[in-house]
Amino acid sequence: MLRGPLGFGRDAVAFPFEAESLHLVAIEAGRVVGCVLFHPEGTATGRLFQMAVEPDRQGTGLGTRLVRALEDEVTRRGFQEITLHARDTAVAFYAGLGYEPSGPPSVEVGIPHQNMRRDLPAPGA
Repeated sequence: MLRGPLGFGRDAVAFPFEAESLHLVAIEAGRVVGCVLFHPEGTATGRLFQMAVEPDRQGTGLGTRLVRALEDEVTRRGFQEITLHARDTAVAFYAGLGYEPSGPPSVEVGIPHQNMRRDLPAPGA
């Protein structure tokens, strides 16, 4: 969902830690329509990455539900902060979910990105 529109194959942009990361997927009628991954970067912080929703499902709340499910799960596991690198086109989406810019913009795989972060609520809060 993310790599194809950029002209990259599945293995062209692989992360060495991807296999050890938490993967959440949304499946409808046997088809993956959304996904998000999380990788711990310490005992309290981790990175949200590879967030994607099929174009025909964007704007339906699916992305929000995926991020909130991820936040709930990593909070349950004791994480206190999530960081991410948002494409410029996704900054408003993440800001609407409570993420704030952290640091200067950057360019990844030729695309402008903004580092963002969010403190998670205490478990049960």
